[in-house]
Amino acid sequence: MKIIRHVDSIADACKGSVIVLGNFDGFHKGHQKVIGVAGKLASEMKTTLTVLSMEPHPRMFFNPAQKEFRLNSFRTKTHLLENFGVDHFIVLPFDKSLATMEAEDFVLDTLIDKIGALHIVVGYDYCFGAGRRGGVNVLGWLSEQEQFGLTVIEKVMEDDHIYSSSNIRASLELGDVRKVADRLGHWWHIEGHVRHGDQRGRTIDFPTANLLLEGYIEPKYGVYAVRIIIENGKSKGIWDAVANVGRRPTFDKKDVLLETYIFDFDYDIYEQAIKVEFVDFIRPEMKFEGLESLKTQIKQDCLIAREILTKKENQHSFIPTPKIADYL
Repeated sequence: MKIIRHVDSIADACKGSVIVLGNFDGFHKGHQKVIGVAGKLASEMKTTLTVLSMEPHPRMFFNPAQKEFRLNSFRTKTHLLENFGVDHFIVLPFDKSLATMEAEDFVLDTLIDKIGALHIVVGYDYCFGAGRRGGVNVLGWLSEQEQFGLTVIEKVMEDDHIYSSSNIRASLELGDVRKVADRLGHWWHIEGHVRHGDQRGRTIDFPTANLLLEGYIEPKYGVYAVRIIIENGKSKGIWDAVANVGRRPTFDKKDVLLETYIFDFDYDIYEQAIKVEFVDFIRPEMKFEGLESLKTQIKQDCLIAREILTKKENQHSFIPTPKIADYL
């Protein structure tokens, strides 16, 4: 997948595509339906499939001090889109110029003149342009005037549930990572580089691989059964583990950290990239009276996590997202 950050001089090979517009935070089943339909259209039209998003997220641009809310970091989103089968990922810088651009100008100047969109695909609630005044009605009118194709995907539902990033965020804040996985269609996961910590875990025989939650929403603080994926080096493989997300109140810490104890593991992975998949919630974060009571509880957490991860429904590492081919 080619990532494109500048559209003023976009290569001809990247023009004439089916363009999907949206942020696609989490890449849930509703997003997969939108992009999957676009992929089917691209195949029928014998052209490429392009997803267009903006960074930073407009919500972060207008309120940069707010708490992180995204389900995916940019790195994770690109991996999900690439695995799905997207050809091009256009990432526009969301700045003052783009924030104040009228919807009609965005379509004519950016999508048509610079990108050369043949067909545009959006979800039913897509809004864009200054003041979010553009929507499917504006796109519909312009598609008739400028003769480009337009497909609007209606809400994607299961029973009475509408797939939405906001609903998934709410479930994650409750620690319900099972429901999150069901609605995403894949395990919710965090990617990052292992950082040095206090190394206090070594003193109680539970050394941890530590990640910051940079670019991710904070799930409910507590202990989870997780799975670790390491794609390079001597430790390459898939490993069962138990993790704590939170502020470590036993040690009066304030920063939020993801600490993962990997079972049957004896490798140095400092500064190495890993992926942590959240499989199930075990218990809330707790403050202990001392190291011995903490160590006793961690042993119990490990037993519970091992039992969870050996269940048949949890024995695959990554719930595979569908491919575009599934929609053809």
